Amino acid sequence: MMDGSASKTRPNSHRAIDELRDLIFSGELAAGSDHLETELAERLHMSRTPIREALLALEGQGLVEMRPRKGARILALSPQDMGEIYEILTALESVAARNAAMASYGDDDLTGLARAIDNMDTALEANDLRAWAQADDDFHTELVRLGGNSRIMSVVSMMADQVRRARAMTLFMREKPHQSNHDHRQVMEAIRKGQPEVAYKIHHAHRTQARRTLLGLLDKHQLRSI
Repeated sequence: MMDGSASKTRPNSHRAIDELRDLIFSGELAAGSDHLETELAERLHMSRTPIREALLALEGQGLVEMRPRKGARILALSPQDMGEIYEILTALESVAARNAAMASYGDDDLTGLARAIDNMDTALEANDLRAWAQADDDFHTELVRLGGNSRIMSVVSMMADQVRRARAMTLFMREKPHQSNHDHRQVMEAIRKGQPEVAYKIHHAHRTQARRTLLGLLDKHQLRSI
């Protein structure tokens, strides 16, 4: 966590990115809505320059579309979009799991994965699905990092926000994700034991099921991600 002095020196454009992302993820800036730079600058109590820089960064992340004379439009994601994104994530993260299992990691190297899984278990026991979602993000981020492929890290990072948006809308519609915790623990054990094909197979099946669940909820409730 940043102290007060660090927060004060942080560039306004970085703060604008974080605050706009929070507004998009919470639905306060709804999918399909248009917002002028002047409106957003007033809302965040900033000048237009950091707002413009933040919007350009968010456009690169697929969250907004800059429209001449109309400002920024908050983009929605269709089930087809999510299906394509999950297809890519499933392939790349599974390769990362296999690579990690080939890297001869010791227990000390896997503390990040173990901590994320423990936090997922604790969150479910407390019925705190938002905390579970954060711990789940932490697991996938650490898994990809352990895979050691910088290009996979870059592509997965670029798509992570879209996945979080769709999951935020369906988080409380699904059954409690106990199976997800179990799958993650099995992947970690395969990495620890140096079993690359087992790690690949388990994670591929896990992501495939996650995709099926998410798309089913989006279709059933005729939702578009926020």
